[in-house]
Amino acid sequence: MRHQKAGRKLNRTASHRKAMFANMAASLIEHEQIVTTLPKAKEIRPIVEKLVTLGKKGDLHARRQAISQIRDVAVVGKLFDAIATRYATRNGGYLRIMKAGFRHGDNAALAVIEFVDRDTSAKGSKDIARVAAEAEAAEAA
Repeated sequence: MRHQKAGRKLNRTASHRKAMFANMAASLIEHEQIVTTLPKAKEIRPIVEKLVTLGKKGDLHARRQAISQIRDVAVVGKLFDAIATRYATRNGGYLRIMKAGFRHGDNAALAVIEFVDRDTSAKGSKDIARVAAEAEAAEAA
């Protein structure tokens, strides 16, 4: 029986779940909005909200705790610098989950999870920078 056992298994091993949530948290912090399945979105929400709370603490120990969970120093830097300062006066509720229909292949329920007052230019910023760099390289050649 599963009495007092919180959290969804998502048909994955514990190590796979841990790695998946670390990757999803890093992507969500980097892009500030991701599309995933509804159960995954509901599971990642408390993880990222706790990371934002760590970012609001701002000390070295909190930064190291976040790095050990996310495993990406650049993303943790954004979390502590940009996101934590944005939500400094807010007491929780940093994320929003919106249902986004069903996936065509397997009819899985999709959801968009995003930060409440997100920076709309953050989504796709790597792609924009990559395209600009390629265009500049093409001009120089």
